[in-house]
Amino acid sequence: MIKIAVVGTGGWGINHVRAFARARDVQLVAVADRAEGAVNRAGGFAPAARKLRDLDEVLALPEVDAVVLATPADRHAMHAQQVLAAGKHVFVEKPLALSSADAEQVVAAAERAKRTLMVGHIMLYHPVVERMKAMIKSGELGWLLYLYAVRVNLGTVRRDENALWSLGPHDASILLHLLDDQPQTVSARGGAYLQKNIHDVVFVNLQFKSGVMAQIQLSWLDPRKERRVTVVGSRKMLEFDDVHPVEKLRIYDKGVERPPAFSEFSEFLSIRNGDIHIPQVPLAEPLELECRHFIECLNANRRPLSDGSSGLQVVRILEAAQRSLVDNGVPVPIS
Repeated sequence: MIKIAVVGTGGWGINHVRAFARARDVQLVAVADRAEGAVNRAGGFAPAARKLRDLDEVLALPEVDAVVLATPADRHAMHAQQVLAAGKHVFVEKPLALSSADAEQVVAAAERAKRTLMVGHIMLYHPVVERMKAMIKSGELGWLLYLYAVRVNLGTVRRDENALWSLGPHDASILLHLLDDQPQTVSARGGAYLQKNIHDVVFVNLQFKSGVMAQIQLSWLDPRKERRVTVVGSRKMLEFDDVHPVEKLRIYDKGVERPPAFSEFSEFLSIRNGDIHIPQVPLAEPLELECRHFIECLNANRRPLSDGSSGLQVVRILEAAQRSLVDNGVPVPIS
């Protein structure tokens, strides 16, 4: 049985405590947080787990096989390397690091230690994203034209990172997963309205090698909560609405057709309006599926879907977008 410790049991880390405490084939042996209230709350989900203060105390426990890191983003890379150097597997929350250089060091550390590195790109484990990926791969949508994602709400306002780094990893990871392609350039513009030099609103544009274009809109200063991803294909279009309680995926049988031969200009392009299909996608909590995937990868010695390489690529996108944001939207190439 895999023995796991969760470090960082605050706002999001407590969800990891809950998920791993309920999971099968795993034993949550320790929880750690410097805030006494946070670690005591975590103990309510895992009464048998040891309550510790920090990562050093966790790594001193020989029985711990893997560590889940839900610490502040600016410590992810450092903490992940500590875990790997101690010979333990690591599940680190997004983003993997705040620079590609640091992310590369974490990936290299995992390779040296021959330990599993998984990044918390939770949306890759959402059943609707999985369904969208299958539809794209099957060719049902035709050739892809463009995609756009919207992730906005009023709050939570952060001081240690801007909206790009706080919200952007979700949609960047979704786009990479759906397209199975690498972006060549990224440009970003935004506004810092509440705090100096911390952007609350960011618009990101990505140009992929295949010619597909994508846009991401991010904000924690918006009147309504939206979590949408739209995929436009030549034959069909998809809309993933994660806020809707039931109808999370809509399939639009719509498109613009170009006939093989025409005599009048008006016949050149024709709009095709078909049915709108709302499939019943069996839903499970993405965090539960993500945690289960981590356990399965450890037991079977498999590489996770959101492995270090995918985490690194997301960081490269965000890093390039941040450079463009500072330079007022100048396109930045992505290595």
